[in-house]
Amino acid sequence: MIGRRRFVALAFASSAAAAVSSRAVAQAKPKIKVGSLTLPVFAPIVANVMKAKGFDQKAGFDLEITAYPSIAAYYAGLATGEIDTLIGGPTYFQKLRLENVPIKIISTGAKLSDLVIITKDPSVNSLADLKGKQLAADMGSGQFQVLSIYAKSKGIDLAKDIQLVSANFAVARAQLAADRVQAAMIIEPIATMMIKENPALKIIFQANDAWKEITGKEGWELVYAMREDTLKRTPDAAKMFIAALADVAAFMRSNTDEADKIAVDTVKLPPGILKAAVESKRWDFEALPAWGTERASLWDMFERAVAAGFHPKLPDEGIIYVP
Repeated sequence: MIGRRRFVALAFASSAAAAVSSRAVAQAKPKIKVGSLTLPVFAPIVANVMKAKGFDQKAGFDLEITAYPSIAAYYAGLATGEIDTLIGGPTYFQKLRLENVPIKIISTGAKLSDLVIITKDPSVNSLADLKGKQLAADMGSGQFQVLSIYAKSKGIDLAKDIQLVSANFAVARAQLAADRVQAAMIIEPIATMMIKENPALKIIFQANDAWKEITGKEGWELVYAMREDTLKRTPDAAKMFIAALADVAAFMRSNTDEADKIAVDTVKLPPGILKAAVESKRWDFEALPAWGTERASLWDMFERAVAAGFHPKLPDEGIIYVP
């Protein structure tokens, strides 16, 4: 009798363990590690919304966010394989690919409407008006490359014609507020925050309008790149991540109040700032497959970066992911 009870108990325990193991296997999702920043900008806001709303789980993966204190550390995390993916400048990814960093661009992200130059100097109404004046800008950024490409098309040599002050976006904001420079190159939602704080500020350059002026079409300020080893390890990684990004984009357009609250809670933006940036159309986020219709636009940016002298040559065709 005891032997029979023991047999039944063991059989039950074995079947229960098998059921738990089966559920664990069924519930296991691939992990995708995304890079983030401690600044209140696109990278952390998009990642935080994705995680808060469970769009990663819906798409079939588990998002892990790693925050970095600087742009240099942020890109280094991708280069070393500490993270799988991040949002960055197309021409910066061009640089990394030329340096043999194994990455592929998988998706679009932020349109160039995000990038602006702000001033409170009444005599400055265009980029040309900044000749001989001081501009605070992150000179190592992809955004600065976009600005330089446009300036060159207008016969302006930023290094010679304008007094450049090297500063990341947060420092550029502080320098303009302290009147140490006449203008600052800024991105959203920092730009909206500055204008809310000081209505005397004005936008004298918007990159999306400038890019359309010289190319006839919109460009992309930020796109997503993913490591090749991640794409090999998880063949559906790009597809799943783009699906989650598309959900984030749709959510931010249709639920701006809730998205704003997530930004307040996570990156400590003042209430209403993200909502205002989205409604102004300067924050314009769209996740489209890089291998689709936007491929030509991205390749055009690569060509212009070479023509402007930022890179010695074009990247290989493999820089853009194809399923």
